[in-house]
Amino acid sequence: MQFSLLTTWSRQIVTFITVCAVFTAGVPIEKPLTTAPQWTTHNMSLWEDVVLLSSDSNHQPLLVINQTGVYTAPDIEKMENETLRKFQILKANYTKYFYDVNGGKNKEDSRASRAALPGFVDKALQLLNLNQVVGEVETSVMSKMSCTACKAGAGLLQHYIKHGKTRDDIVKITYQFCTSFKLQTPRVCEGITELFSGEVVYVLQRINIGPEEICSFVIGDACGDVYNPTHEWDVVFPPVPKPTPNEIKILKEPVPQFKVLHLSDTHFDPYYEEGTNAECNEPLCCRLTNGPAVSPQSRAGRWGDYRKCDTPKRTIDNMLQHIVATHTDIDYIIWTGDLPAHDIWNQTKEENLSILKETVAQLLKMFPGIPIFPALGNHEAVPVNSFPPSSLVNKPEYAIDWLYSELDTQWRRWLPGSVSRTIKRGAFYSVLVRPGFRIISLNMNYCNNKNWWLLMNSTDPVKELQWFIYELQNAEFNGEKVHVLGHIPPGHPDCLKVWSRNYYAIISRYESTITAQFFGHTHFDEFELFYDTQDLGRPVSIAYVGPSVTPYYDLNPGYRIYYVDGDREHSTRAVLDHETWVMNLKEANLYDYPIWQKLYSTQAAYSLPSLRPEDWDVFINNLAEDQTLFDLYYKHYWKNSPTRPACDAECKKRMICDLRSGRSHDRKILCQEIESRIDAGSRISWSAWLYNGFTASMSVIMSIPRYTYQIPKYLLGYTR
Repeated sequence: MQFSLLTTWSRQIVTFITVCAVFTAGVPIEKPLTTAPQWTTHNMSLWEDVVLLSSDSNHQPLLVINQTGVYTAPDIEKMENETLRKFQILKANYTKYFYDVNGGKNKEDSRASRAALPGFVDKALQLLNLNQVVGEVETSVMSKMSCTACKAGAGLLQHYIKHGKTRDDIVKITYQFCTSFKLQTPRVCEGITELFSGEVVYVLQRINIGPEEICSFVIGDACGDVYNPTHEWDVVFPPVPKPTPNEIKILKEPVPQFKVLHLSDTHFDPYYEEGTNAECNEPLCCRLTNGPAVSPQSRAGRWGDYRKCDTPKRTIDNMLQHIVATHTDIDYIIWTGDLPAHDIWNQTKEENLSILKETVAQLLKMFPGIPIFPALGNHEAVPVNSFPPSSLVNKPEYAIDWLYSELDTQWRRWLPGSVSRTIKRGAFYSVLVRPGFRIISLNMNYCNNKNWWLLMNSTDPVKELQWFIYELQNAEFNGEKVHVLGHIPPGHPDCLKVWSRNYYAIISRYESTITAQFFGHTHFDEFELFYDTQDLGRPVSIAYVGPSVTPYYDLNPGYRIYYVDGDREHSTRAVLDHETWVMNLKEANLYDYPIWQKLYSTQAAYSLPSLRPEDWDVFINNLAEDQTLFDLYYKHYWKNSPTRPACDAECKKRMICDLRSGRSHDRKILCQEIESRIDAGSRISWSAWLYNGFTASMSVIMSIPRYTYQIPKYLLGYTR
């Protein structure tokens, strides 16, 4: 199917209306133009920015076959006025940016500056396990303990910023706190404070919300659902009725299939060294800088390690060689990000770009002629998680152009030139893979709650979600099916609640168009289910979360293979089955002979009739009742790691709720019923009850502003 740019402005307007009142991405030259009233060119300016992000062009589908059908657009003449009204609202939403609120003090700051710390708070603080907080930040499984620490830290930083402390002052204070409480080694504390302090101070100087709002925004439901009107927003949908969903029938006969490789979270460590200390007290071990192993048990393995160590080059090389030899019939590859290692305190832009270039070159060499569709991870930025929208930054040193420009260069080894505009703007794109089949790759870092820049303005950064609707509406009118790629799963705690809520609504609206979603980030082998926003009992979509290549940590290296409904009449483009392949790291290191083997095939392992959303919904409900089935899923979740921990009733509730949670920080609504069923079969332990009671008490204490501000200052010796 070929696309062409129309040569006259008037014909562009006619076509614009024909495809969809507001969402068009190019018209196949084979399709006849539908007659529709023209709009004057001044109306185009209402959504001009969104239209210009259109990524379709006059390129052929990336996997070319004969065209099998021609699609016609519905008559939308009656929708013009409503569309104009909707996009007037849209334009207004994007002009409301925060103003700079530097200077000025509020009453609570004044009280905090005069308050003295009561002795009982000092005793209570001693009970706070700050190492637990660090661990929770790493795993994104937050408790009220982390919320308490967040409020104290945010309050302290805001206090010093508003009282004129410089960036250098704050670096010294933060470093002293980090080393005094032995949160990390001195060099890690130094690297983190130097890398992150500039942007954190920049952001905190420009927001006018307090610690409670900040920590609710960053941590989510573990820190309470604090209403914050400055971070409440909604995307705008076109006034086009949602098509009635068609029932997806179980296939009874074999059909043509695509074989798709999913690689994620390689976290290549160029400094991995066999025999070094794998039990260091830093976020990343197994390097010369960690020193030699103090015992045989603490030696870093040759092919990787289950402890906090990333992937050696030899392991990545071996995996790719195995894939090439074993899977000779791969049609295309999805690659969902996170290339650099976890040494986040010690990274530079130059080194991260070098890893990007080296990885792209290796994939081109190993898979010549095979299309690869990448998505951006959160670890590609320096510092990690730092993705400032261009509208929020007026200092070149904080801009993200250095990364997006290189992504444009590297990704276009596989992608058409037409995607350059959206990649440079926000590292997202849309491409036609086959006639009637589209892949959309999203930059999920604009939902990342560890991206501090979003505290300034979280309203649909770089208009990515509005563009996403634009592409989906066009796909719906053209009869296309869509696969969505990204890094951070939208239901994960790392995804902002407001962003995730809007994304969830988009998935529900376009359930007939989006037939699969693919993410990474968690390193585990799992999935997320999405339900109808009007009927939370009806599943509508599935997001597959692929396993990591890195063993970081307590994991076997792994990858996925999907079998997708292929080229045939009325193809659903749905995932028909998938396999997870792993390398047993323990045996590879023991015998110095890595063996990659299929861990399981989904349909056979779980006895599923198919992989439709309703089948996964039944599977989730069965997990709550069938302990044997849950144990099998838990084994696969951990990629059959011999070091996986035991899973008690609380763990089981969390994991099953994660599967139901395509919408982040909404467990009370999405999981209450299934968690009650699990509770009915077990009792909460006394230790869990006491812990929950203590953290609740600490939360009450920390909700008092004078205490929240004073605790860190008192401990550091800054109170009088």
